[in-house]
Amino acid sequence: MASSSSLSSPLPLPSPRASPYSLHHCHLRLPSLPFPFTLHSNRLAMLSVKSAPPPPSPLRVLCSRDSRAAAVTKDSWEKLILKSDIPVLVEFYASWCGPCRMVHRVIDEIAGEYDGKLKCFVLNTDSDLQIAENYEIKAVPVVLLFKNGEKRESVVGTMPKEFYVAAIERVLQL
Repeated sequence: MASSSSLSSPLPLPSPRASPYSLHHCHLRLPSLPFPFTLHSNRLAMLSVKSAPPPPSPLRVLCSRDSRAAAVTKDSWEKLILKSDIPVLVEFYASWCGPCRMVHRVIDEIAGEYDGKLKCFVLNTDSDLQIAENYEIKAVPVVLLFKNGEKRESVVGTMPKEFYVAAIERVLQL
């Protein structure tokens, strides 16, 4: 039997003389461990770990399927953006861009709040590079606002929702 100083376990094991349990097979519940374990030859082995299901999240999770902002591409750009009868917001993004995901959530909220007054779209700059170049998009995320087919406002970078709302309100008042 190995001495207690040569054990590789991070937890101190009871001495064979100090414990009424056999070191070969015993079930203990230590206050510091939330799971049962078995001692086998001076090593810890987990029997089972049963965790409670996570509590319901108070946050709403939006997946790309749930997005209120539809995708626009070079094929639908003219019809959806340039010929729209109401103002349009377009978020230029890239799938690898972390800050773009934060802007997506804000744009989805705005799309719901301005439903009927503003159309919201997203454009993947990796897929439609030509449109991004036409509007001189050098980095993402960028949000452009259009009215009557013309670019009226832009918000560059990840900004608080109030920045997007202020730009939208300026465009709606034009």
